Amino acid sequence: MTATDTHRAIEAVWRIESAKLIAGIARIVRDVGIGEDLAQDALVAALEQWPTSGVPDNPGAWLMATAKHRAIDQLRRKTLLERKHEQLGHELEAQQEASVPDIDAALDDHVGDDLLRLVFISCHPILATEARVALTLRLLGGLTTDEIARAFLVSEPTVAQRIVRAKRTLSDAHVPFEVPRGAEFAARLSSVLQVIYLVFNEGYAATAGEDWMRPELCQDALRLGRILAELLPMEAEAHGLVALMEIQASRALARVGPSGEPILLLDQDRGRWDYVLVRRGLSALARAEALGGAHGPYALQAAIAGCHARARTGEETDWARIATLYDELARVAPSPVVELNRAVAVGMAFGPAQGLQLVDALATEPSLKTYHLLPSVRGDLLVKLGRSGEARGEFERAASLTRNARERKLLLGRAAECASS
Repeated sequence: MTATDTHRAIEAVWRIESAKLIAGIARIVRDVGIGEDLAQDALVAALEQWPTSGVPDNPGAWLMATAKHRAIDQLRRKTLLERKHEQLGHELEAQQEASVPDIDAALDDHVGDDLLRLVFISCHPILATEARVALTLRLLGGLTTDEIARAFLVSEPTVAQRIVRAKRTLSDAHVPFEVPRGAEFAARLSSVLQVIYLVFNEGYAATAGEDWMRPELCQDALRLGRILAELLPMEAEAHGLVALMEIQASRALARVGPSGEPILLLDQDRGRWDYVLVRRGLSALARAEALGGAHGPYALQAAIAGCHARARTGEETDWARIATLYDELARVAPSPVVELNRAVAVGMAFGPAQGLQLVDALATEPSLKTYHLLPSVRGDLLVKLGRSGEARGEFERAASLTRNARERKLLLGRAAECASS
């Protein structure tokens, strides 16, 4: 194996093992920032040694053992400097020495619990949303600072600063390395699910830039969601979120045209949908419902996506069922965006006039003032009512509000169609 091959192997191993490695070390040192630093030290050691010695049979176990040795050394130094708890380093060393003959077992020990702790810490509500997203992608997604910056169209120093501040905030607040319990668990789980779905949505419909989609972000979020669902097998909303992402991700190839242009749902070639992902999504939805989670926000959205997935053509879509599901979603998770989506479903099920009435009721909603989809939806309903002149103005306003170049071009094209009709 050449040095280049070895470096590629190390990159692949790191992407797969880094989250488990950081989680395991953070459990020992009780600090996520230090845990990541020690894991990085182990990576550097691999880059130095493996080109000569070769890639170990179990590279993940090698990295874990190396990082643990460094963690023990650091704890021993800290103990000596503070002149207290003198036996701590010796006890940890004894534990490590005892585990060396069976490194595989040492690696697997607590892995599920460690990852779950790391998930909840990365998405801690004490952090700003942007910091949670960056830290989650860094620690659990294995992305570099540069990759995160490019994905969200911000500068690399900005992302680096967010991550540094997030780790410092967690350390200064002495956030315990543990999974919360009781009411706090539910609140923190909501934050975890939100962060994962935010990452997915940014990949599914990019808020800015030249690309309509960023599939890599969808894949990272889906992988994180699947891990979370495995770690929390009895949490219905975790399965509901996975179901939603699986079904939405199934449309990825059909959502973008040959030149990168957006293709809207009803115009998509459903033969290009990935029905393996559809089946996985419907299975996850059934699991969420079996756990009593049919009325959870993510499960309801997955059920809506399932209605689209089951329809062989756009004309066969059960819009009345979708409108009913949006009624329920508006009850359990009310928001202006949900109301806007409900208006679309009502317009499709019961006629554009009813849909437009609901949209117009949202016209004064402050949170939708700069939301480009409000005038876009209104324009679509006006076209169906034969009011092309008004529709043109709505599409032009929507185009002026979006920050995505592909979407802007699509909206201006629809405005031009209105002008010529």
